[in-house]
Amino acid sequence: MLDRLCLTDHAARSTIIYPAYYIFLFPAKWRIYQREATINQGMGVDLGDLLTRKKIEIKDLSGKWVAVDAFNTLYQFLSIIRQKDGTPLMDSQGRVTSHLSGLLYRTTNLIEAGVKVAFVFDGDPPDFKAETLKERAEVRDRAADAWEEARAAGEDGFKYAQAASRINAEILQDGRRLIEAMGLPVIQAPSEGEAQAAHMAEKGDVDFAASQDYDSLLFGAPKVVRNLAITGKRKLPRKNIYVDVEPEVIDLVEGLANLGITRKQLVEIGIMCGTDYNSGLTRIGPKTALKLIREKGDLEAVLAEQEEKEPAETIENYASIREFFLHPIVTDDYSIKMKRPRVDEIVSFLVEERDFDSERVEKTANRLAEVYRRGQSTLDRWF
Repeated sequence: MLDRLCLTDHAARSTIIYPAYYIFLFPAKWRIYQREATINQGMGVDLGDLLTRKKIEIKDLSGKWVAVDAFNTLYQFLSIIRQKDGTPLMDSQGRVTSHLSGLLYRTTNLIEAGVKVAFVFDGDPPDFKAETLKERAEVRDRAADAWEEARAAGEDGFKYAQAASRINAEILQDGRRLIEAMGLPVIQAPSEGEAQAAHMAEKGDVDFAASQDYDSLLFGAPKVVRNLAITGKRKLPRKNIYVDVEPEVIDLVEGLANLGITRKQLVEIGIMCGTDYNSGLTRIGPKTALKLIREKGDLEAVLAEQEEKEPAETIENYASIREFFLHPIVTDDYSIKMKRPRVDEIVSFLVEERDFDSERVEKTANRLAEVYRRGQSTLDRWF
């Protein structure tokens, strides 16, 4: 007879053991926990176990240009900037404003520290991403249901609220409007923003690509900075424990040398584990994928062996996905230059249209303008 129930907490990367009678004594609570296996999923491939991540301080990025994946950053702000019950910040008309708060206050802090930020927005995704987008929408629907159920049961549903975060056209438009009013460069990617950011870093037009995902490395970004927008304290799920979230840098060339593989093989490892474009092979994590690539040499040889097993398994469109990572659709039609912040426009938008606190917005916008004025007197800092 089954006497224990196991559930993996993807956010905390740990496994929780529950007695079998738990499901009978606390059915509502069990239904909530049961959903965690599919709700707490990140975006992109997770190669964190393979690559060396160097902790840095924000001041280490002073004077450096960073190309930021706008979609990824907006999603982070929507997830973490919330009220205690998980409700996002909203104006009097019910419009979400969490992302605008993050963009103004956190980005201004970065700029005051000397970090030069350019935001890259997604264009059209490749056709083979359609299934992933559909699955993510379903996960967010389940998260929204779990959030409501947790609230009804008197449970802490904050993480379900986070997982239910959605970016719609209005959020993207408002985010872009604020970024432009702040005087920061906006780059429109023809396809994936991470690919465009990686391309800009490869060309040397920016010093880093910034994203929470590791996909930027698969797209060829020489150096990727993580945790740029979410630096600070973060509460662990279901625990009254806070951990420090610090920025970290991953060096692609150094990482490949340490692993003894090529970038193409790193892409193939990512495909085996699962990317934004495929679900990966069953029970294959980064370390196992690395072992297989070292043994077999390439993805074709690995899949040939997988197809001979029972049950047989393969990865659809793997060649197209690999090609997309190695040669993504990007553009050279962009300009990276900070412009004069439009203080009146920032205040008008956030205070009059989105109900932000007037004093705080004006103070922050003026801080941003002061950085620009100082930059005009020492042009080498910004241009």
